[in-house]
Amino acid sequence: MKKHILLAVFAATVLPFVVSAQPKPAQPEPEYKFTVVKENPVTSIKNQFRSGTCWCFSTISFLESEAIRINKIKDAAAYPDFSEMFVISHSYKDRADKYIRVDGKLGFGGGSEADDVLHVIKDYGLVPQCAMPGIQELPNHGELDAATKGYVEAIAGVTRRGTLSNTWKKGFDAIVDSFLGECPETFEIDGKTYTPETYRDAMKIVPEDYVTITSFTHHPFYTKFVIEVSDNWRWDEAYNLPIDEFMEVIYNAVNNGYTAAWGTDVSEKGFTRNGIAVLLDESKKPEAGSDQEHWVGKDPEKKDAPAVELPKELVPTQEYRQEGFDSKTTTDDHGMHIFGIAKDQNGKTYFMVKNSWGETGKYKGIWYASDAFVRGKSLDIMVHKDAVPKDIKKKLGIK
Repeated sequence: MKKHILLAVFAATVLPFVVSAQPKPAQPEPEYKFTVVKENPVTSIKNQFRSGTCWCFSTISFLESEAIRINKIKDAAAYPDFSEMFVISHSYKDRADKYIRVDGKLGFGGGSEADDVLHVIKDYGLVPQCAMPGIQELPNHGELDAATKGYVEAIAGVTRRGTLSNTWKKGFDAIVDSFLGECPETFEIDGKTYTPETYRDAMKIVPEDYVTITSFTHHPFYTKFVIEVSDNWRWDEAYNLPIDEFMEVIYNAVNNGYTAAWGTDVSEKGFTRNGIAVLLDESKKPEAGSDQEHWVGKDPEKKDAPAVELPKELVPTQEYRQEGFDSKTTTDDHGMHIFGIAKDQNGKTYFMVKNSWGETGKYKGIWYASDAFVRGKSLDIMVHKDAVPKDIKKKLGIK
């Protein structure tokens, strides 16, 4: 009798803990279903691999789409493929020169901004991938970054102790060339010889035709200011717009056949590695259904109901953006390329974004970023000046 009592007590006290300790089945990921509203041409997905050069990959992709648009290229087989390493090489060399001029009081590394690409193209030209493919099949710039930073730090130390010759530049250039390859002076395509400058002009890329736009309140709207991030080492200025007009520029661009180079923060929980970027509102959980739905999903007979409710999003304001920038929770983590608009099954709008992490994720290198995410977490965008609505161009003084 006592044995049975002990077993009953054991069952009543221990077994519930054993049952509760069993792991719950993994919750299924939200199942997004997208319908394309507008999609503009882009070139193939690239992979920046182990390099901090998203700024170049995204802006080069943007300019490839610009060349397609400007030159009215219809055949995808004829789409241009511009060399990232040509731009990156000149950027490192220009940055080293400035670093020494300011006695090392400048960030030095692989990161930069979209405007850097325009500077290189304006000053040095543009080359196709076949003319300068780089040394590595997939860029791995750890050694390059370490070698170049150590070199300029050492030279900057010399400048603080005395005069400086120009010989150091030859040594720096040799380091960059050994990792990225030498920049060609001429090259041949389809039987015609080009220089980087004549190829840029043949592609009809005019750097002065592009504008960078941002949206923050610590500077007056409808003016230009230098965005205060270390990667903006050239100290380029951006036009400052209220967030609603900032978003209007993006919509106007995409809907009228343009695309945009996009600088944003991807450290958010809602930026998944599976092709989704949403601005999660973690204070709002999906409404609870039945216990059966909790464990095995909704009744398949309910055709009109999604299998899993989509996450709730914050409604970002101008104040939200400024707080994020001031507190460093919104930074310039990553550059990508906005090229289209889509809607999910609930009618919510997303931007179609080309990334530079290879054909990864559910959508093979494409991300779907919600309006709320872009509105709340964008640092800046670059567009052709003609993509800006006329009334906004007038406010900004863009000719």
